[in-house]
Amino acid sequence: MKNFGPKTVMYPMPVLIIGTFDENGVPNAMNAAWGGIHNTNQISICLAEHKTTKNLMKTKAFTVAFGEAKNVVACDYVGLVSGDKVEDKVARAGLTYTKSELVNAPCFNEFSMTLECEVVSYEDETLIGNILNVRVDESVLGEDGLPDLCKFHPITYDSFHHKYVELGNVVGNAFADGKKLK
Repeated sequence: MKNFGPKTVMYPMPVLIIGTFDENGVPNAMNAAWGGIHNTNQISICLAEHKTTKNLMKTKAFTVAFGEAKNVVACDYVGLVSGDKVEDKVARAGLTYTKSELVNAPCFNEFSMTLECEVVSYEDETLIGNILNVRVDESVLGEDGLPDLCKFHPITYDSFHHKYVELGNVVGNAFADGKKLK
């Protein structure tokens, strides 16, 4: 074994695209990797102060789209460029949007799965939001009517190599395969 000391490592680490509107209704998007399920129907994301955090504190709303292989360039771009410095950041990323029907935030049309969320709290660089809806494009639904990760192609962030890696291949069945050992 080789020791690396304390590092920001979690596999898979999601690529989360946070969507907000500013006070004038202008959409903003940012890439955040440090996030996950916080509690039942809640998400938690580590966010330093950005245009996004200013926006969501004003609107009390945000969306979270999951980065996919098909839009890796846009995902990376919105993580590189500040909405405070580039006014047309969303358009430059090639993103279009539809206003969420549930919260005052944009749903980016290019992403297959989006969480529509309301702000619960933002303290010590930690955003907690209630997930009000999971919006999924029908093109990534399986025969059972549920999201199919083999059609969806989400990506993960590799913090050691600074790469985006596509998730894939089903390797087992949850709540079933372990029963073989009972």
